[in-house]
Amino acid sequence: MGVSSSNLLDESKSNYIKGRTEAELKNFSPHYRRQYLVAYFSQLQEEVEQHRTGHTQLLKQREPPEDGEILYEEGVLYFDYSRKWKERFVVVRANYSLECHDSSESFAKGAPPRHKLQPAGGSVLTSEEQYTAVVDKTFPDPNGAKEEPAPPMVASPGQYPVYLWLPYHRDAYFCFHQEDRRSRFVSVLTDCIRHQNHDFLKKVTCDVQAFLKAIQSYRQEKGHYESWDMLVGSDVQVLANLVMEELLPSLQTELVPRLKGKKTERKRVWFATVEVAYSLVQDQLAEGLAALREECRDWARQQEALIRSDMDQIVSSRSFLEGKLQVMVCDPAVRFCSEHVQPYLASILEELMGPVSAGFQETRLVCEGRMDGLCRDFQESGAGDGLKQALEQLRRASLRDCYHRVDVLREQLHELRNRFKFSNAERLVQSAQNDMQQLMENAAHTFELLLSTPLKDGQARPSSAMEKAKLRVLKQYDYDSSTVRKRIFQEALVDITLPAIQRSLAPTCKLELQKFDQYIFADYTNFIQVENVYEDILLQILTTEVGKVVKEAANLKKHNLFVDSTDLQSVSQASLSERATPPRSAPSSPAKAPPPTSQSPAPPALLLQGNGLLESRVPTDTRGEGAVETDAPPTGPQTNLPPPSPSMGVTATRENPVESSPVVPVESSPVDPVESSPVVPVESSPVDSSLDIKESEAVSPHTNSTESGTLSLKAGPAGSAVPTMTPPGEEVKEPSLSLSDDIAAEVPQGGAIAQQADPPAEIPEAVVPQSEERTIEEEEEMPALDCVRGIRDLMVEIIEVEMLIPRCPDSNAP
Repeated sequence: MGVSSSNLLDESKSNYIKGRTEAELKNFSPHYRRQYLVAYFSQLQEEVEQHRTGHTQLLKQREPPEDGEILYEEGVLYFDYSRKWKERFVVVRANYSLECHDSSESFAKGAPPRHKLQPAGGSVLTSEEQYTAVVDKTFPDPNGAKEEPAPPMVASPGQYPVYLWLPYHRDAYFCFHQEDRRSRFVSVLTDCIRHQNHDFLKKVTCDVQAFLKAIQSYRQEKGHYESWDMLVGSDVQVLANLVMEELLPSLQTELVPRLKGKKTERKRVWFATVEVAYSLVQDQLAEGLAALREECRDWARQQEALIRSDMDQIVSSRSFLEGKLQVMVCDPAVRFCSEHVQPYLASILEELMGPVSAGFQETRLVCEGRMDGLCRDFQESGAGDGLKQALEQLRRASLRDCYHRVDVLREQLHELRNRFKFSNAERLVQSAQNDMQQLMENAAHTFELLLSTPLKDGQARPSSAMEKAKLRVLKQYDYDSSTVRKRIFQEALVDITLPAIQRSLAPTCKLELQKFDQYIFADYTNFIQVENVYEDILLQILTTEVGKVVKEAANLKKHNLFVDSTDLQSVSQASLSERATPPRSAPSSPAKAPPPTSQSPAPPALLLQGNGLLESRVPTDTRGEGAVETDAPPTGPQTNLPPPSPSMGVTATRENPVESSPVVPVESSPVDPVESSPVVPVESSPVDSSLDIKESEAVSPHTNSTESGTLSLKAGPAGSAVPTMTPPGEEVKEPSLSLSDDIAAEVPQGGAIAQQADPPAEIPEAVVPQSEERTIEEEEEMPALDCVRGIRDLMVEIIEVEMLIPRCPDSNAP
């Protein structure tokens, strides 16, 4: 008869485990205390200086759901702790924990779950052979090679089993009778593992950032510089994993020889023993870490007044220390990086770009296909619960095939084990998959926002609104995909190569760090750590080299990577003609011209410089005797006005001089015949000038509101420019422009300068028959309305781009 886990872990062994746990926590605590005040200072500095961190993205992100929100629920066969298969009702909540209830009825009544699983660090397996291989690898059996293969630990009652292997925990077993139900459950379960592995450690709170730096410093103190594959879960779970790594070898040496019985029974007893030991460690660490955290919070609150009053001095002290450290660190670090790291960055990046970009492209195809389906299914009617359910399904679309594109990185990065001792490809794969899922959710949320206003107000047919929203979402997805992938590549290259630099410089540089404590003012030693500054210098050196490689790939447009600021503007402009304005982002833009608000009199002449901008003072010559400087009051915000030409067209000088845009004639809108103001003929002057109009600026007819009416620039005979007056209350119709084509202007050779001239005594008016006038108005009413909407969307997009572009500085800038 075998030995039970309770017999293996008697009171003396339990006390031994508690003692080892207490010792580890005591050794870890100084690192956490030092890093906590450093992280707290960084948090306050960020609050004061208000740095904008993070990467610019165009797609809108949905507010995170409440932890209690249900993501999945279904009845499954579950292997209970009583070692029997029973029907259980499984519920997965938004915090990605998995609950097993007795039945759906007990869950509806609010009964607590019978079992609750936190699958951080786990693996999902769907075949008995795979699971047996993993179990045998983690079971330390010295006699395993001499025995015959053991029967499975659990016999599956159905054709489609699911095995959930958990480190230091008892494994979980599920079974299904339909393959599609198992596929859906496996997809949800893998989502739970990925998010429980990384979501907590991605938080930017002071507690989490201090814990991560403390774990890194503590492991480096023991000589471990490489990326750690057990850095998953909450802070208690991570620290428990650290303790178990130290504790497990001694438990194996002492307890495994005492195991009796067949191999299957020995496995069961050993894993049960490890689970009991892990529970003891977690319970003790949870209590100790909570007390340590509260102690550090109180200490930080006491130091807050000093930090805020002396923040500038602390920053200056840190900069002075950084300058001293750079003298010692930069030369050997740059030399090692150029010889042993930089030559391999491009090849590693090539290995990363293919699978990661394939996964994001597959996600884009899934998103596009789902949106196409919505456009087909809701061509006529866009309201009702059917569309809401379809949008919810779009947000939770299965990306399992997309994830498989990235899975190949586990094998492709295997060669890095020898050169850089990198063995944590799982973290890279799971982080990329989380980003793919988040981008899909952002695309679905943005698509829903773009549809909400047009469909609610009945501004457009559902099929047309959906098509425009789809095109805009896909363009923004392309930019965000490039932004996210570049971040993934940069973080991966740093994660792979930085430990090699740290390991190489540690024997010489780290021993000298204590000498630099003298450069820190005594009152600021709690906020500045020499080791942190040293690590930051190494990171800056490596990040510079990594940034060059990633930027080169973006410049070559590899895998559709964009250059941030330039491509952000081009992607944004490319979506203007198809865009639908998202709610709460557009100012009110009526289709008709607003009533006059300016009280300043109209200038006697339209003053246009050679660069296409209005000026308040221009040289004019009315008698041919030279230039005379004339004052002209400003009439409001300056806009680009087209100089007059026989065709009344405008030719825009693009940033790329090779490309040219077709000429779009600007037609005049019919107005009621009214008494017109005197004509000011505009002549061309032989002045060398050019007209530059940016792609993002729309050219519109110039109007100026006055007390007596509205002054408009209209097409006169032979294409000349004629200012006309419209009485107050009359509507000024805007010409029909196409936003899908580039607007161009033809500039006469030598440029154009507006000059004053004596007005003629009388202006002949062209009388339009009433019936013909109505026909023209009917023909141009809808194009003008579309034009106004397009101009409104253009202005909104320009505002969004101007707000986003400063967050993406040009890396070539000094």
